[in-house]
Amino acid sequence: MTVNVLFAAHPDRWDTYQTPLQAAFTEAGINAHLSPDMAPDMVDYIIYAPNAPLQDFAPYARAKAVLNLWAGVEAVVDNRTLKIPLARMVDPGMTQSMTEWVVGHVMRYHLGFDRHIVNPDHLWEPHTPPLAAERNVCILGMGALGTSVAGSLRGLGFSVSGWSRRAKSVEGVTLHHGPDGLKTALSEAAIVILLLPDTAATENTLNAETLAHLPKGAFIINPGRGPLIDDAALLAALDSGHIAHATLDVFRIEPLPQDHPFWAHPGVTVTPHVAAETRPITASRVIAENIRRGEAGEPFLLLVDRSRGY
Repeated sequence: MTVNVLFAAHPDRWDTYQTPLQAAFTEAGINAHLSPDMAPDMVDYIIYAPNAPLQDFAPYARAKAVLNLWAGVEAVVDNRTLKIPLARMVDPGMTQSMTEWVVGHVMRYHLGFDRHIVNPDHLWEPHTPPLAAERNVCILGMGALGTSVAGSLRGLGFSVSGWSRRAKSVEGVTLHHGPDGLKTALSEAAIVILLLPDTAATENTLNAETLAHLPKGAFIINPGRGPLIDDAALLAALDSGHIAHATLDVFRIEPLPQDHPFWAHPGVTVTPHVAAETRPITASRVIAENIRRGEAGEPFLLLVDRSRGY
């Protein structure tokens, strides 16, 4: 039996994904007809990216699930025409690339690379950093990405703590949860990494009040979502010297407007949303496994909880 799969992502992604998806379907034993153009009443599954032209899911009454290509679902989760299951993407390739990017910037801050890379006055200022075990790194958001990052940082010897909205357990990581837990987690952090989803409950997780709980001279790394940080509050904390530096990969508006203060601020490193992206080969295997499950009558993986927004 043939399974009809609609590829509903931005048109320029079709050439990138067509071959990896077909290979993943074959590997999973799925006889699939994959196309970016298919009559709605023929579609069994929708592979989807929120920037696709498809925004009205009502005609797809036969479809069993929408399988998101992106880790974030904030742009589709509230779509009122979407009545069928929505699965988010947890891609091993993307997780690995995010981990590599974050660890790189943690080491940059930990070892103080910037003072030597940018040294126009040719200052000779020897400085030996503490050992990793003497510096606490706090991860806000302990999902698949946060857990992976925590494992790599622990492997390097860092003292790692984490915070999530609900209680969790991760081996070797001191975890906090809830509003009071956030204060405690931040108060101990030399470096903070934001890997939370973008929901109404996580917006402005770092604001004037919570930034004040960080020790003076703390560093911030945000490859998660732009709205997790109150931009004005961060700029004020940088200007006061309370926050030493922030590396930001995601923003409320992207591309970041040319006149945004982050570009010119000496305490901010702007990177153009490059920390991680979905990797076609590994993501295609995740998609294929969910379709295999759907056809076998097994529960889908990575289903979105609409009430929580992710």
